[in-house]
Amino acid sequence: MATLVEEIKFQAPIELCFDLARDVLVHCQTAAHTKERIVGGKSSGLLELGDSVIFEGVHLGVRQKLAVRITEFNRPHCFVDEMTNGAFKWLRHTHEFEPVDDGTLMRDTIEWKSPLGFLGEVADKLLVERHLRKFLLKRNRELKRIAEERAQEVLFKPSG
Repeated sequence: MATLVEEIKFQAPIELCFDLARDVLVHCQTAAHTKERIVGGKSSGLLELGDSVIFEGVHLGVRQKLAVRITEFNRPHCFVDEMTNGAFKWLRHTHEFEPVDDGTLMRDTIEWKSPLGFLGEVADKLLVERHLRKFLLKRNRELKRIAEERAQEVLFKPSG
C-alpha cells in the first residue's frame, strides 16, 4: 500500500472549505487540467454519506474512469471517498479539515494499492505517486483560490 499526504491552508471558514471540497461540479472545475467530468452517479450538488459518483479524466496520458462512494462523513471535519471501480486495486481518499487561527487547514490523505503486484509497486514509485501529488497540488491550489474568493465575497457583500 502507498500513502500520500498533502496539506494546504485556506483563509476561509471551515464550513465553506468542506462544502466546496465535496461539491462535484467544483471538483470538475478544480481538476480541469485532467479534463475531469462526471459520467455517472451524482452529477451536481454536495456529496453526502453513501453517495456515489463516477469521474472520467485523463491521467498518465490515458482516459480513465474512477467510481467512488462516500463511506465516512462528519461535517465539517472529515469525509472519505473509496474507489468502487477504477484503475487501482484499492484507493481511499480522506479529506480532513481543521480550524486554525486565520482560516482552515485541509489535509488530503490518499492510500492506494496498484494492481499487478511487484510491477504495480514499481509503477507507484516511478509514476503514480508523482502523478497523484501533482494532481492534488494543482487541484488544491484551485480550490484554495475559489474558497478564498467566496469567503471575500461573503465578507464584503453589501447589506440591504
